[in-house]
Amino acid sequence: MRAAFMTLGCKVNQFETETMEGLFRARGYEVVPFEERAEVYVINTCSVTHLSDRKSRQLIRRAARTNPSACIAVTGCYAQVAPEEIRALEGVRVVIGTKERARIVDYVEEALRADTGAIGTITDIMQARVFEDIPLHALPHRTRAFLKIEDGCQNFCTFCIIPYARGPVKSRELSAVAREMKLLTEAGFHEVVLTGIHLGAYGIDLRDRPTLADACRTALAEEDLRRLRLGSLESVELSAELLELMRTEPRFAAHLHLPLQAGSDNVLRAMNRHYDTAAFATLLEDVRRAVPGVAISTDIIVGFPGETEEDFAAGLDFVRAMGFARMHVFPYSPRKGTPAARRSDQVLPMLRKERAARMQALADELAEEYHRAALGSVADVLFETSADGVTDGLTETYIRVYTDAPVTRGEIAPLRLTHLYRDGVWGEPTAK
Repeated sequence: MRAAFMTLGCKVNQFETETMEGLFRARGYEVVPFEERAEVYVINTCSVTHLSDRKSRQLIRRAARTNPSACIAVTGCYAQVAPEEIRALEGVRVVIGTKERARIVDYVEEALRADTGAIGTITDIMQARVFEDIPLHALPHRTRAFLKIEDGCQNFCTFCIIPYARGPVKSRELSAVAREMKLLTEAGFHEVVLTGIHLGAYGIDLRDRPTLADACRTALAEEDLRRLRLGSLESVELSAELLELMRTEPRFAAHLHLPLQAGSDNVLRAMNRHYDTAAFATLLEDVRRAVPGVAISTDIIVGFPGETEEDFAAGLDFVRAMGFARMHVFPYSPRKGTPAARRSDQVLPMLRKERAARMQALADELAEEYHRAALGSVADVLFETSADGVTDGLTETYIRVYTDAPVTRGEIAPLRLTHLYRDGVWGEPTAK
């Protein structure tokens, strides 16, 4: 039996797909590319924007066309918040939300035995209180491994559907973090990225109240680990203890992804973000003082309901002043069921698109400035992909480096950064 997988969305989703692949492999399934004909298709969905929902539906239809008799299993955030929409699509025979993924093979095999309509479990995710700890049965295909240590979010930003899809904060026990880290380092992964939906809240639900810094120390206890990186976390949850660990531990990547979301105080209040621009600017000063050379990346949403041209201009000015190394820019996407979607002062779609283009142009400008400032330095690069004689990879500060030097995928080696190239820089071997 062949099973094919497709993931939409965040690094947490990527990790969860890898755990499900492992469950299928452990039961004797052959995992094949999604484009190939298979008996089972598993689609791990995202619902962060309406475009994510549409892509999920397109993938379901593509799988049904590839093999009309296949069992299509749909899981993830879109499945959690809109299960009836998914059950109505042709070919869908298993629907599981963001919990009970450990049972996915059982559900698929039940569906294959008897066509009784779509089966599966959509639990009341708001009542979930325990981290669903599914051990890795198969190793990731990539050079960097993601390790999910937290699930759920209870911030309830007015634009976001994710708390309703993931429920409250649920953290992985430190003993399980240590177990998975040992597996990954023994398999030869040099970099591990700790991920979560609300990563900075790690541990608040556990009896001993461990912190994210404790989870990082647990990961770094693996001596063979060459590089530890953090996924996205809220700026207000960035502790002095975590920054001190990043400053003093050379294997801890000096890179933080801190979502700003808006550079206008009016918009931040409307979003129910728990800071203002002054607090965010002060935090970045403190971070850069504590960890010299740290790279700070961010997320920005433009065209939020009620955002005026003055608000947007203030956002441009603030983003420029912060000097981010990298930015992900999103036009606001109304999500049914969220407070922002019910507002009557929606920004016109064409204006959202135009503002996103302007913000992206600034993002490109800031990224080029950041890359240019790194030229002439030597950086350790984790090599990831190769094409046409050129290999690329990432530095600890998340600069993408390209080279035609004889390097090995999955290894870390130093390169001198010589000039701008594509979306990053070019690297040459250092003189011996």
